Amino acid sequence: MTPPDASGEQAHFRALESLYASAPINGLFESRLEIVEAGLARIHFEVQERHYHAAGAAHGTSYFKMLDDAAFYAGNSLVTDRFLLTTAFNLLLTRPLKAGPVVAEGRWISGQRRVLIADARLIDANGEEAARGTGTFMRSRIPLASLPGYASEA
Repeated sequence: MTPPDASGEQAHFRALESLYASAPINGLFESRLEIVEAGLARIHFEVQERHYHAAGAAHGTSYFKMLDDAAFYAGNSLVTDRFLLTTAFNLLLTRPLKAGPVVAEGRWISGQRRVLIADARLIDANGEEAARGTGTFMRSRIPLASLPGYASEA
C-alpha cells in the first residue's frame, strides 16, 4: 500500500468523515468524526441520559461504539482503497460516564498491508480517561469508492 499524497490525503480524510456521518447507526449516537492526521482520529459526542443503563451511567455499548469507531477511522485514514472491518476489540472500562461531552481519540499503532492495529481512549469533560480499547482491523473486499457516503474527490 502506498500512502496517499498530501493533497489526496486531505480529500480522503474528508471523505471518511462524510462516510462516518452517513452511517445509519449515528442517528442513535449524535457524534462528529475529525481525522486530524494520518493515523489519528477523534470522535466528539455527547453522552445523554438515553444512553444510560439502569444504574444511571452510560451503557457499555456507548463505550464500545465510540472506541471502535475512533480506532477504526485512525486505521482507515491510512488505507485509501478499501473499507476496513473490525476483527477483534479489547475494552478496558475505568470509570462511569455521565451526561456531557466526551472525546474518543483513536491512534494507529501498526500494520498497513492486510491487518492494522489501532487503539482508542475516551476522555470526559474533565480530561479524565474513562475507557480504552485496542482493535485489529482487516482490509475488506469493499472498495471505499463504492460506498455512497464516501464522497471523495481523490
